[in-house]
This record gives sequence, C-alpha cells and structure tokens, in this order.
Amino acid sequence: MKKRVADIFKDHLGEHPPINKPKQKEFGHYAVPVFKYAKMNKQNPVEFAKNLCEKLGKCEEFESVEPLSGFVNIKLSDKFLDEFANRVLEEKENFAKGEGKEKILLEYISANPTGPLHIGHARGAIFGDALTRIGRHVGYDVVTEYYVNDAGRQITLLGLSVYLAAREILGLEVEWPDEYYRGEYIKDLAKEAIEEFGEDYFKNPVEIVENEGKKEAKFEDERLSLWAKDKMLEEIKSDIKALNVTPFDNWVSERSLYKYWDEVRKILEEHGALYEKDGKIWLKSSEYKDEKDRVVVREDGRPTYLAGDIIYHWDKFKRGFDRYINIWGADHHGYIARVKAAIKFLGFEPEKLEILLSQMVKLLKGGEPYKMSKRAGNFILVRDVVEDVGADALRFVFLTKKADTHLEFDVDDLNKQDASNPSYYVNYAHARVRSIFRNKGIDYDDVKNVELKDLSEDEKDLLFLALQIPYVLEDAFSAREPHRLTNYLIDLASEFHSFYNKNKVIGSEREDIRLKILAVVGSIIKLGLSLLGITAKEKM
Repeated sequence: MKKRVADIFKDHLGEHPPINKPKQKEFGHYAVPVFKYAKMNKQNPVEFAKNLCEKLGKCEEFESVEPLSGFVNIKLSDKFLDEFANRVLEEKENFAKGEGKEKILLEYISANPTGPLHIGHARGAIFGDALTRIGRHVGYDVVTEYYVNDAGRQITLLGLSVYLAAREILGLEVEWPDEYYRGEYIKDLAKEAIEEFGEDYFKNPVEIVENEGKKEAKFEDERLSLWAKDKMLEEIKSDIKALNVTPFDNWVSERSLYKYWDEVRKILEEHGALYEKDGKIWLKSSEYKDEKDRVVVREDGRPTYLAGDIIYHWDKFKRGFDRYINIWGADHHGYIARVKAAIKFLGFEPEKLEILLSQMVKLLKGGEPYKMSKRAGNFILVRDVVEDVGADALRFVFLTKKADTHLEFDVDDLNKQDASNPSYYVNYAHARVRSIFRNKGIDYDDVKNVELKDLSEDEKDLLFLALQIPYVLEDAFSAREPHRLTNYLIDLASEFHSFYNKNKVIGSEREDIRLKILAVVGSIIKLGLSLLGITAKEKM
C-alpha cells in the first residue's frame, strides 16, 4: 500500500519520496514532505504542494489530498483499502511475503553443551527465532546456525564432573577440584555413564594437583567427555523444541574446525596479524579498535578459545553470505572488537558481521526471585519456566522489549486473564473475532467478496492499522527489533477492542462490512503471532 503511494508520487516527482504516517489522525493516513522537490523546481514549498495536490486529486487510490505547509497529506480511498483487505483474506499467511533479498547467516544460542539451557539462553533463542521467522517472511534467505563449543577445557571439565559423580554413586573415594560442574543433571549423566561404560571404568582415582592456589584434576580420557557432550546436546535440542524454536539449518562443531588452524594461521601471518611474545602467539587486534592484543596460541602450542572463533568466522565468510548476524549474550560485548579485527586480518569485510547482544533476564514469581533449579545447581532452567507458563506466553513477554535492554517480569503475571497481561490481551482479540464468526456460522472466506464502501472513521482507522503489517515487519527485521511487531499487535488489539465496544457488529446495518474488517484484523493478528512463534488462540 505504501509502495503504491510512493509509485504514484514518483510519476510526478521523478523518485520515491519519503512516506510518513502523521502523528495526528486528522492529517490523514500519509504525509509526504515536498520541500526538496520545491527547491529543485525553484518554487515555494506551499505553492508546490498545492499544485501537486491538484494533479493527484484524480487518483482513485486517494479520497483526498491536501497541502499543508510544504507537505501533501493523503487520505486513502475506501476502494484502495478494500483492494488490500481482499489481498489479506486471499493470501492469508502469505500476505506481506517478499522474496529475492539478501542471503544471511544467523548464528544464535550456541550455548556450551555442558548443561541444559537456562533462562538467559532462552531470551537469545526466542529473539533469534523471531528474527528468523520475520526475515524469511519478508524475503530474506536466512540460514540459521548453532555453533557447538565442543572443544577445550569446558568439555574436559564436563567429563571430569561426570566421572567423579559416578565414583561417588559407586561409593568410591572422591576429591572434588575447585572447578567442576554441579547439579542434579551431572548425577543423572553419571548414572547413565555407569550403564554405558561399566563400573570398572570409574575405579581409577583422579589425581588432584595444585595450580596457582587452586585444585585442578588431571583428566585426559576424552571418551567420557564427548559422550557427555552428546547427551547434553540432545537435551539442549529438546529445550529448543520446547521453546518452539524453528529447527536449525546447521550445527557446526568447534572441534571439527581445528583441523583448519594451520591454514588460517598462515593467512593471518601473511597479513601481518601475528607476533610472538612471552612464548605465546598474539593477534594484533589493538590495530582494529580492540583495547589490547589477544593471545591465540598458548605457551604449550595449544590454540586459545579466540583461535577457535577465528577459524569459525573464516569458515563462515568463506561460505559467501551477503551478511552475517551473531546473537551473543551481553557479557560478550568486549569480544566484538577482537573478532572483527580477526575478520579484517583474514581479508574479509568486518562490516558484513553484525553482533546483536541479548541481556540477561530477572525472573520473579509472586514478587519473589524465581527459585533456582536444583537440577542445574544455580540456574533457572528453560524447561521449568515453560512448564510453568507455556512457551507462547514466555515468547511474547521476551519479545516486548529490545533484546539488549534489561527485562524483569513476574511469571504469575503471565497467567493473568486480563488486559494487564499483553499476551492474553492480544490472544483475546483474535479469539473474540473467531468467536463472532463461529456464532454467526460463517468463516472469513464468506465475507471476502463484500465491498467496503462509505467507511466510517472508526472502521477506516481499524482497517488501516491492520494493513500496516507489511511495513511493521520490514522495519522489525531491518532494525533487528522483533519487539516492534509485538508492540504493533498490542496496538492493533487495543484498536479492535475499542472498536468492538463502541460499534455493534452482528445485527447492525453494516454487519457485512464490519465482519470483513474484523476478518482482516483476525487474519493479521494470527499472522503476526505466528511470526513471533506463537499459536493464536481460537477460544479463550
């Protein structure tokens, strides 16, 4: 709709002008500034706008075009609105669908496979999934990826923790080092490991040594570590499914990429990115906005965690996407500069990489801090919250704010059946529309041929708002802010409830017209919720 208006103006101005929505309804549906074009034609902006309005007055898409201080204010015609209402009811879930845009690699969650997903991971998961759904709908080729950190010390620690827990279960002597994973899930893994590996496997004690004042364990049998990692990945995939996250296109193993380290290191050396100091190999990341240089190879010759990330991004950029998006936890903010520096040294364009940060969440229940999971040790597990309030309500509340802002909410509020619960409020609007049609004994298809004409201001306002979803979706993806869609749905639900409370539908003289408008509203709410990964409720 907005594009059609822009095309009409292009015929007169030679280019697409900015199309704005006036803050005050009385100024119309759209306002087009013409100062630039008046100056180009050496005319007074007021006179230029007046002359342009005379030329546009014959367009059937417009009910009125009025000049106002260098702007052209437009009210759309009923016929034009009806044309797009018909498209909504005809195209259904395909309305506002685009194609042929950028190919994007989106990596998100990528939680270490050393434990189940916690509520902090859930925010990034829901954010990434909503971004994926919206992006694909408006025409971007979004490929999703989970980077599995299955190499390094944290995987060794997972195996060690399971090993020691198994010894404890078997009644064998155990000395716990300072660093190990805690929680009931480790005990559960240990019980499975005993069945898998047999009791004899766990009979050798683990040597504990002192290292810089801390107890460390010598544990080098990676069979158990990799087995435990695979078990945790199964659980993570189950948690992801419980959140209704779209299945990932790719799962990339960090461990599998280290075979390319020599090749990547050679590229870095050729570009003058590395130097040796104190027996370590350093990346000159300070040359590209990092606060200091970073170690990529330790004294013992082992690549660091950063080296793994460098290999991974080399692998990413080699695949030739138009753009790369990583969603990281806010605690990774300081990591951005060093990764982008490495990308530059590898000969790629770091500007093609976007890092989006997801802040942690503070969860309450009945005004008190949400109880930590005994199973995880010191985390709130995704599965616990989903079982408490459901995935749909959790997704909705997570998508009401920008991902990089702090979020605090009380899960008891998500079970409230009133307007204070935005998830309930939007779903109730959809269920209310569906109830009206059920009571009438018809469906949306039965009203799609009704002609919308002589619309009242209330009718036109509700319909116009419902038809704004294409621009909301485009803006939400372009800004990487799915909460724009969530807030739009809240506004649409509010406009609908207000309209329905003021205007009789069934039995009114304008029943058919109003039913068609409500069918459009119901369709748009259902579409919007689906792009947030939420199933619209039919009954409440």
